[in-house]
Formats: sequence, structure tokens, C-alpha cells
Amino acid sequence: MFEKKIYIQRREQLKKSLQSGVVLLLGNGEAPVNYAGNDYSFRQDSSFIYYVGLNTPDLVYVLDIDGDKEYLLGDEYSIDDIIWMGNLPSLKDRAAEVGIETTLPSAQLPTLISGTRKIHYTKQYRYRNLLLLSELLNKQPKKVNNDFSVELTRAIIAMRLIKSPEELKELEEAGRIGYAMHIIAMKMCQPGVSEQEIAGIIEGLAISQGPRVSFPTILSQNGQTLHNHDHSGILESGRLMLCDAGAENQNLYASDFTRTTAVGGRYSQKQKDIHNIVLKALNDSIAMAKPGITYQSVHRNAYKILFEGLRDLGLMKGDTEEALNAGAPALFMPHGLGHALGLDVHDMENLGETLVGYDDETQRDTRFGYGSLRFGKRLEPGQVLTVEPGIYFIPQLIKKWKAEKINTNFIRFDLLEDYYSFGGIRLEDDIVITPTGCRPVYEKRLPVTVEEIEQTVSDR
Repeated sequence: MFEKKIYIQRREQLKKSLQSGVVLLLGNGEAPVNYAGNDYSFRQDSSFIYYVGLNTPDLVYVLDIDGDKEYLLGDEYSIDDIIWMGNLPSLKDRAAEVGIETTLPSAQLPTLISGTRKIHYTKQYRYRNLLLLSELLNKQPKKVNNDFSVELTRAIIAMRLIKSPEELKELEEAGRIGYAMHIIAMKMCQPGVSEQEIAGIIEGLAISQGPRVSFPTILSQNGQTLHNHDHSGILESGRLMLCDAGAENQNLYASDFTRTTAVGGRYSQKQKDIHNIVLKALNDSIAMAKPGITYQSVHRNAYKILFEGLRDLGLMKGDTEEALNAGAPALFMPHGLGHALGLDVHDMENLGETLVGYDDETQRDTRFGYGSLRFGKRLEPGQVLTVEPGIYFIPQLIKKWKAEKINTNFIRFDLLEDYYSFGGIRLEDDIVITPTGCRPVYEKRLPVTVEEIEQTVSDR
């Protein structure tokens, strides 16, 4: 938790950005795993944490803009709660920690939002909160999310997108944990080791230093599957292990790194060739990222590097600009170059990916691959982003394009069969945009060259 004044200032700024009405921020509740008394690890809503700072369940924040009044609603702990969970602070004490003077029981929420005034709320991703709003507003659940406040959502995005110095310190701490996770994964990348064992150990490290991983760990020899959460494989010599993992720190800020390690710590020449193309795309994208340019243009430049690198290897052919305009490199990188990072690993995606990543100036490109870019708009100091180019050989996609004769002027389909068992390589770093360029969120960069990764594996 930050100092009280930070939450007060944030709420005051939010109030000034809206003209009138009532702001309603719902905190999250407990979510049962398989019965009511056995819950998943509690995770507070990120916008609620940002403005209210209280990481406890079943709280609601109400800001009456017209009446210049704010409220924290919840229920006092019962003696049964205290027996099972210990002596806990009262609702009023919790509110005082973050500078909110007035507290009310949850039952009074309908009274606070009654009348004809505009009720500002964001889209809901938890069914519990969606049903609560459905009952409060007398709307069908689908109608609730259709009628979310664009005004409030844009105000939250504008504030949360630019990270304060205090937030950058939190993100650096999350990066430190993520760094340690990846070093362990590299050192364990040996033939005969199970993917599950590595995933379990690095996730255990995340839990030992923070509340949880920032997203389900992706760790697999089948790196051609972009979000591969299956850890059932046993590492085999000659293959590649893609590890995309990160951690939340105690204040819920996230890290997100990816490295691809040769099993046993020795890359083949074919693996080195692909790795070095991806590395050039990563380094050149980081060098290019600075205020005033769109991340969409950085994404396009990454495609340019991938195309020219694969053309040098003989796997692609033709004119660079024509290939980029045709979307040919997307066969090998069907995803976007990166996304915003903060209190969420895909920061504020629950508020609407397009609202976060695009604006009136920069529109989402609808072409395959290009359209998967989550964040494309013009860069500004204080934004935190991931940079994660990759090259993947997805047999099903290659066969589909070949059969449908897609981009045959640019792709040497006859040579790609030799890569059907290759897997994929992704490399990912986290950056913060500065007034003159960008810098790593965590100052210590993970081993990233072939030589650095091989040395890390051998130093175990």
C-alpha cells in the first residue's frame, strides 16, 4: 500500500475528470474453487486497488461527484470471522488508512445510487459483480456491460497508463522476482527434467516473494503454441524450451519476461539462426521505442526485421515492403509485439483492449497478425510495455496457408517442412518509456544472447 495522500490525490484527479454523476467501483469478492468455503487466492480488482488501496474482499467505493462526497461500503467482521481469521481492523479503520471519512454498511448501496443521476461504472469481468450491478440497476447482465461508462473508463485508462515513480519502483520489484524465476528455469533446462517440475519451482518462487504469478506460466518445448499451459512434457536434447513467466509483487504490480533456452544449453546452428533474428527484432524494437512514435510502427518494423532475416535464410522471398503490406511475416509471428503492463499483466484489458491500446489517431489494423497488437498508439513517457517478438513454425497454419495459396510470392513453403518440429522462439523484455527513449523496468537484463544463455545453463 502507498501513502494515504497518493490515494486521495488519485481520487481527486478522477473526480475532476468527470462532469457529474456517481462513480461506482466494485471491489472483488472471494471466488470458490469447488465449494463455498474453499476459495481461490483472493485478487482485488486493479482499479479498486489503484484508487482505494485496500486489498480485502467485499468492499465498494462510491464517489458522489455532485455532492462532493465519497463512501466506502462494506460489512463489519463478525465474531465468527475473528475466530477463523484473527483480530481484524474495522471498516472505519480501513477507510481511514486511505483517507475516506464516511463508511456505510453494504445494504445502503442501493440508496446511494438511486435517482436519475448518471451512474459511472466500468465493464465487469466477475460474474458476482455483474449480477450485483444487474440487480442494482434493474438491467439484464448483458445490458449492464453494454451500458458501461466510456467517460469513466477513459479517465481511468488515462491515469493508470502513465506510471508514477512509486509505481515504477513496484514494477521494478516485480521484475526482480521475474528475473529470478527465469534464471532458475534456464539452469534447470536439462534433458530428462519435466516441464511441470520447472514450472512448479518457479511458480513457488513467485509465491515465496509475492502473492502469485502474474499469469499462468507458459513453459513448454512446444513453443509454437503461443499460450501453451501444458507442462506434461519431459525435456529432450535438441529441443527448445520456451518460458514465458512473471510475478506479482506484494502491491500487485506485474512482470512478464520470455526466454527460449536450448535443452542442455547448446543451440544447433538452425536454432541460433532463428534466435538471432528474434534477438535483432527485440533489440531494434527497444531502440526504436520512444515518445512521439506509435507502437504500431514499432510492430511493423519488427515484422520487417523478421522478414529480412528469414529471407536471408532462404525461407522467405520477395520485396520487403510488398511482403509487409501483404502480411506475409504474420505466418511466423501471429501475435502483437507487446502490451501495456502494470497492475495487470495485460494492463487494464478488462476495461477494453481497444480503449487502452488505440485512439482516434491510431486505429487497429485488421490484417492477420497486425490485428493482434494489443497496444498500438503513440508512446508517451511513463508508459510501461512489453516487447516480445517471436518466430514460430506452426505446422497447421503453414499447411493452411500453403493449401490456400496465401502469400506464395513471399514464403518458401517447400522448405518449411524441415521446421515442422522446430517449435518456436520468443524473447520478451519489459520497458518504460522515458522523455528521450526507453529503459528496462528492471535494470538487470536477463541473459538474452545465445552465448549468455548457454553460459547461464552451464553455470548451474
